[in-house]
Amino acid sequence: METGNRRLIRPPINGGKEAPPRKVIKKAPPPEQTNAENFYYVKQMQTKTPMVIVLKDGEELHGVIEWYDRCCLKVNREDEPNVLVYKSYIKYMYKAET
Repeated sequence: METGNRRLIRPPINGGKEAPPRKVIKKAPPPEQTNAENFYYVKQMQTKTPMVIVLKDGEELHGVIEWYDRCCLKVNREDEPNVLVYKSYIKYMYKAET
């Protein structure tokens, strides 16, 4: 006896009615800004943490961040004049070891 392609035929579970269309829920894209950078600057400003800012040319600035905005940092230095640094010129920064 040859079996061939056989399909099981069952009646629909919902009694022949079509299921309502499902709503497709799309995930929202991640936010443009997480505010992590702002949180970091505010924390360092409030505690007056001594920072070392390394510029792209290798120069190091030692001081405390006084304020910041979208494109700049103002760094207070003890023995030297205060300086305004564009964020685009900063390679990286870290807390100075005391």
